[in-house]
Amino acid sequence: MLLAECEAAGVEVQTGCRVEALEKDGRFRVRTSRGEFVSESVVVATGGLSIPKLGATDFGYRLARQFGLKVVAPEPALVPLTLAPRDLASFQPLSGVSVPALVRCGGAEFAENVLVTHRGLSGPAVLQISSYWARGEEVSFDLVPGTDMVTMLAAYRVRGVELQTALGRHLPKRFAQVWAETFAPRKPLPSYTDAEVETVAERLHDWRVRPAGTEGFQKAEVTKGGVSTDELSSKTLEARRVPGLYFIGEVVDVTGHLGGYNFQWAWASAHAAGQFV
Repeated sequence: MLLAECEAAGVEVQTGCRVEALEKDGRFRVRTSRGEFVSESVVVATGGLSIPKLGATDFGYRLARQFGLKVVAPEPALVPLTLAPRDLASFQPLSGVSVPALVRCGGAEFAENVLVTHRGLSGPAVLQISSYWARGEEVSFDLVPGTDMVTMLAAYRVRGVELQTALGRHLPKRFAQVWAETFAPRKPLPSYTDAEVETVAERLHDWRVRPAGTEGFQKAEVTKGGVSTDELSSKTLEARRVPGLYFIGEVVDVTGHLGGYNFQWAWASAHAAGQFV
């Protein structure tokens, strides 16, 4: 359908054509491996750095800098987080286990699944929060959202239920076992003091993890950062200081949530620029 629409509009599609340089001397001159093209306007839709095996490069950012436009440093986003060796040693055996949780960082929170991987943490909630996380920061996990764990653990204590068994009624059993062995006092739950019960409950609602990093652009679904929106018209996506030069899609510093929002931005920004090119 897209090719048919292009043909109807008289669009010429060039494939196997590498862009080597872009210059402007009144009009734009695009030097390529298949000759030079001259035009009144140029639309840069080169994407970000995510998934380099598909051909992602920093060419769009280099073009922006060439014309003096500000580029926000690109970073992986919607990407799994990695754990430090000490944390990974405990949780790596749980690779594949998924836990519903409320995840918070950078003023944002997402209530979705967290997936333990062989390198750290992933799943929808972690991918979402990665767009708000900065290196060195902690991520907070509420492993039992909406549950009063102080009251719950106190009741289990009275009934003589062990902590791992109690947590296994609210969390995947393997995860409950490892979490209890790693983050709770190593003694029977009936022996816990009120203060220890409160501490464990607080940790379940606010389990803090300091990620070591991310799995990088290789695993990132999108790129955070790019050509600053301050440099572009919000109506046309044209560079304010370079008439006729447009930036659309992921090369721009716009990052959406999971769920098709980044596709929507690509299409919407292309449509906006297309009205004025």
